[in-house]
Amino acid sequence: MTTGKIALVTGGSRGLGKNMALSLAAKGIDVVITYNSRKEDADAVVAAIEQSGRKAAALQLNTGDIKTFDAFFQQLGQLLTSHFKADHFDFLVNNAGVGVHAPFASTTEDDFDMLVNIHLKGVFFLTQKALPWLNNGGRIVNLSTGLARFALPGYSAYAAMKGGVEVLSRYMAKELGERGIAVNVVAPGAIATDFGGGLVRDNEHVNQLIASTISLGRVGLPDDIGGVVAFLCTEDARWINAQRIEVSGGQNL
Repeated sequence: MTTGKIALVTGGSRGLGKNMALSLAAKGIDVVITYNSRKEDADAVVAAIEQSGRKAAALQLNTGDIKTFDAFFQQLGQLLTSHFKADHFDFLVNNAGVGVHAPFASTTEDDFDMLVNIHLKGVFFLTQKALPWLNNGGRIVNLSTGLARFALPGYSAYAAMKGGVEVLSRYMAKELGERGIAVNVVAPGAIATDFGGGLVRDNEHVNQLIASTISLGRVGLPDDIGGVVAFLCTEDARWINAQRIEVSGGQNL
């Protein structure tokens, strides 16, 4: 199966981003992933995708360092030409992120600024600078969180950024509709990954506590998320636009 389409997934070297990249490849989509520092992990994802029969590549990018975006897209343009025989791509998945767990009363300005740059300002300007490279009729998938709907102490800054992304996504959908570009949000619930220091995955008490709030009785896994993102990049999802899709197993209902 081949679609002739190309996806760019930020933060695709591990966790949810890795699963998204593999799921997109399983749909016949070629993939470019970005990584911040873990090149070996990114190379392993690329190798797995190529083994499945799709084309893949990895580029370094710190999505919180906005001044590097112009150089990144120059690199991407060269890569598209040389490796994919293309001059545009079709799907942008804004996945890269970090977690900060701190009470509202003790969240530092440095942590707040870091979260703004990566989760809100970075998403805004990376997407803006991607527009000349994105095919008409393409898709943008922005990652949010269940924490933008329900409150869990310790995530006020992180959740506030994701709430901003959800509003921004509706504006993107409104303004990019004339190009046939659909924009949607995927909002995972609690997932067992190394995100946020692996708290949900590695702390058995936290894992069981959160599982007790989820209707389906367990915390999520990366495999629960990637397929939803990949689906939004298929023709079956062509009429889904400006929507927030929470993928949480029914958390805190």
